[in-house]
Amino acid sequence: MPFVNSASTFPGGLLMRRVVTIPGRACVLLFITGERRRPMTESKDAQNWADPIEAFHVGKVPEGAGTRNVEGRRPVGPLQGFGQLWQKTYEVSVPGTTPEELIATWKERFAEFWPSSNRFYAPAAGIQPGEIAIIGGQTGPIKISTGVRVIYADERSWAYMMPEGHPFSAIITFSAHEDEDAVTVARVDAMLRASDPIFELGFRIFISRQEDKIWAYTLARLAEHLGVGDPHVIKNVVLVDRRRQWNEFGNIWKNSVIGTLLGRDRRS
Repeated sequence: MPFVNSASTFPGGLLMRRVVTIPGRACVLLFITGERRRPMTESKDAQNWADPIEAFHVGKVPEGAGTRNVEGRRPVGPLQGFGQLWQKTYEVSVPGTTPEELIATWKERFAEFWPSSNRFYAPAAGIQPGEIAIIGGQTGPIKISTGVRVIYADERSWAYMMPEGHPFSAIITFSAHEDEDAVTVARVDAMLRASDPIFELGFRIFISRQEDKIWAYTLARLAEHLGVGDPHVIKNVVLVDRRRQWNEFGNIWKNSVIGTLLGRDRRS
């Protein structure tokens, strides 16, 4: 099976992108290795990657967007999380559009497809490499303020990472491809760990189900917007590593829910 790899260095590891070419389709897989070196050759899609950073720095944000749980926080992926490692994928078929058209619409209207209980404050420049978005809303019964940073974006996909204190230490990839019948499929692929012991407990009780509902809702609204009458979202969940990373127990001190509940979040 032919494939091509590209890579960029981010704090905590080397972020790899593998494009696996199958007759009639291409799948984009993002994962982190434990290495901290730059690739020997520069990728031809280097302009699609955000520059590595040591910490989130938020510029001007819309009114009402809280930044305390984002500003100055380190970016974290699955390597830096506490809980068990999960891969969750969600897909919906969207006939009558191309992957490029679907992704363009999704990027432009991303916030509109979210549940009303959550708020996505999109960056002024849109979903572009290096841009930071603020998230406010609820995870189950708990109010939360946090954010994400776009680490990769092209005409068929984009991905983001979280700051310390987010419920998940994760990389989430949004993509579109054509299936074997040349029908466009929209996909959300989350590689994640709960970031600390509190979120791990919440993940087992309700956060995991809440996450499923958010992405099922998002994909269904996207498909409906693009003309699908009765969208059917398919979910697949794999437990990749059942071990918990006890050396990351200290992540609890950056927990964004605790910060929000204690009123430490400030508005810009």
